[in-house]
Amino acid sequence: MTPDAGRTDAVRRHDPELRGFASDNYAGVHPEILAALALANGGHQTAYGEDDYTRHLQEVFRAHFGPRAEVYPVFNGTGANVLALQTLTERWGAVICADGAHINVDECGAPERVGGLKLLAVPAEHGKLTPELVEREAYGRDDEHRAQPQVVSITQTTELGTCYTPGEIRAICAHAHERGMTVHLDGSRIANAAATLGVPLREFTTDAGVDVLSFGGTKNGLLFGECVVVLNPDAVRAMKHLRKLSMQLASKMRFVSVQFEALLSGELWKRGASHANAMARRLEAGARGVDGVEILHPVQANAVFAALPHDVAERLQKRYRFYFWDEPAGVVRWMCSYDTTEADVDSFTAALAEEMAQSP
Repeated sequence: MTPDAGRTDAVRRHDPELRGFASDNYAGVHPEILAALALANGGHQTAYGEDDYTRHLQEVFRAHFGPRAEVYPVFNGTGANVLALQTLTERWGAVICADGAHINVDECGAPERVGGLKLLAVPAEHGKLTPELVEREAYGRDDEHRAQPQVVSITQTTELGTCYTPGEIRAICAHAHERGMTVHLDGSRIANAAATLGVPLREFTTDAGVDVLSFGGTKNGLLFGECVVVLNPDAVRAMKHLRKLSMQLASKMRFVSVQFEALLSGELWKRGASHANAMARRLEAGARGVDGVEILHPVQANAVFAALPHDVAERLQKRYRFYFWDEPAGVVRWMCSYDTTEADVDSFTAALAEEMAQSP
């Protein structure tokens, strides 16, 4: 029996024209990704990554990251980060990261509780580590009383919307490798970074010395799924076993893999990220024109961080969805996505100006 194509008993329960500035995760699935999912549907394919789409995905990623790259699709970003860090650490291992890193503040302790490792967080201006900051925690070799620093984890773009240059990443990787550590890059918004820098993906990953990468897709139009990309196979251990142990082995993996094929085989990854970045720059320019609004960090990708009166932010939230980043300080975060329009941005900044004008 063949199911009826296109038939469903589901009911649309949201306004498809409604967009906000809370997160690029709020955006729907890009139409080209939906088309790819439909293409991969129908018939039977071997489960657990032995399908034709996942096999071909190795070639897709190697075109971007080099011939040694190995890709492992997973369900989500937290799973990608925890799995990547597990493959790089021993039971007594520690990971040096920025204090605002997603692995430190937004993953419910998963790297430590599930991954079984210690995080050594360092205060970092604009969310960016440097070799000097890494050195603050890169000590205690052979001291059995201290978790051993084995990995440096950086985020590109950072949680504060800033971007490492290829040279900055090369310096961190060289410093880490000189001290016997490896480097993990959390690339949940890696496409936004490449679009900002105007360079190939491998220039600030493989060529810079990064060992393992968490490659994000859901913030750039995918339905679900991320990938762990091993750039230096000599640095990891037991990847396929740890993926299963970490509950990140998808049975119908073809539906994760085909999305990344659609994203990376052409220019879709760059088009979506470039547009989101452009909308953030437009939003920044509009917000800077409103008296009393302060932009706090360089806008180098698709995020804008601002400080404004608490009452203004609360009133504005009733009109548009967005989050406080530091509520006591009145700091908010506005995110743009691949489907944010110029009209969305202009309407938002007009509303911001209206609410600021009402503030005493």
